[in-house]
Amino acid sequence: MPLHPDAEPFVALMQEYFPDLGGAVTDAAQARAMMSEGATARPRQPVAKVEDRLIPGPPGVRIPVRIYWPRAGGEPMPVVVYFHGGGWVLGDLESHDGVARSMANGTGAIVIAVHYRRAPEHRYPAAADDAYAATQWAAEHAAELGGDPARLAVAGDSSGGNLAAVTSLRANEDGGPDVGFQLLVYPVTDHDFTTESYVDSGPDCLLMTSHMMWFWDQYVPDAADRDHPHASPLRAADLSGLPPAHVLTAGRDPLRTEGQRYAERLQAAGVPTSTQHCPGLFHGFAGGAELLPPAGEAMAEAHRVLREVLKS
Repeated sequence: MPLHPDAEPFVALMQEYFPDLGGAVTDAAQARAMMSEGATARPRQPVAKVEDRLIPGPPGVRIPVRIYWPRAGGEPMPVVVYFHGGGWVLGDLESHDGVARSMANGTGAIVIAVHYRRAPEHRYPAAADDAYAATQWAAEHAAELGGDPARLAVAGDSSGGNLAAVTSLRANEDGGPDVGFQLLVYPVTDHDFTTESYVDSGPDCLLMTSHMMWFWDQYVPDAADRDHPHASPLRAADLSGLPPAHVLTAGRDPLRTEGQRYAERLQAAGVPTSTQHCPGLFHGFAGGAELLPPAGEAMAEAHRVLREVLKS
């Protein structure tokens, strides 16, 4: 499936900033700087309030979070814990600030964006541990933020989608917190580079096979660890009992197949799961939702689903 015509110039522009991780750039700091540069030009929606905090994480760890209150919302409001993408290596609260703002306004929820520890400085399971700890904190502190702890969801894109899925698994395994929904936007769910969408991928996907190989090498360098469900949730033996889910996939994305397979596994396990496929869009399009109409429409639909689920 070719790119949507409106997406072609956007992808060409982003390729100027997105590093060739499989080629010249193999340094995380350089890659992060290039990603941040590309994010500064994107418009950002106004929200009612934004607050940065440091919250307690695993022992000895303080996790930076940025909390967004939507423009329109009474109290108590739903709460969404959001994990940014970037291959567990790139991305931060600034690079995905626009995504989080749009999510807050689009869902009418308080969004808690989490800046988990990144690889290669902090390898697996550091990011997953931080994501789970932040979700526990959100459940415990929702009321003081004006939120409703009974309407708690997790969300994430790409590697952040992986962390949202893993957090849902861990909450189910450990008996809490009570996650009511998971929004998984083109999530990483496995480490198999031979799937149909990997074979079909190319530069127009923005994310390429060489990028994902590099990301996995940074986050989970030990190949044996990659089979663990907390790294590759698609490999979990049992997905029953997980929160309802909405899984979004993109046509020009090497992660398309594993996202579809995860949705199918959830459905087969009896988990209420809806899917949304965006055939002409590329990996990472959520970051261009304010500039690219098809991306904006796709994210508006994802936000609508989440908003409806969290109404009561």
